[in-house]
Amino acid sequence: MGMGTLEICTTVITSREKVLNNRFLFLPAADSFNYKSFFSKVGLKGKSTDQVKKIFGILDQDKSGFIEEDELQLFLQNFSSTARALTAAETKAFMAAGDTDGDGKIGVDEFQALVKA
Repeated sequence: MGMGTLEICTTVITSREKVLNNRFLFLPAADSFNYKSFFSKVGLKGKSTDQVKKIFGILDQDKSGFIEEDELQLFLQNFSSTARALTAAETKAFMAAGDTDGDGKIGVDEFQALVKA
């Protein structure tokens, strides 16, 4: 059965708390962000398909069904309001890793694969 709104919020809050407890994850030096390490440390890798889809929905700020470059650049700020934006190089590398069909954005299935990689 799917997650309710409270469970989704708890999932995101739990991930945010892990980030807060690991300040280096959202305040790393410029050009040092590693999405694989981040996903692992905040527990996203262990989430179910439905949970990852719900998190995708939160990251997809404009509700277009995709995470575009501008949303990706602010990725860390979804976990902590004091986090820095990703640098242009980090954003491009993150996008290249997730955008497997080359359309310049990350869809839910691409995000799912990226988180589980």
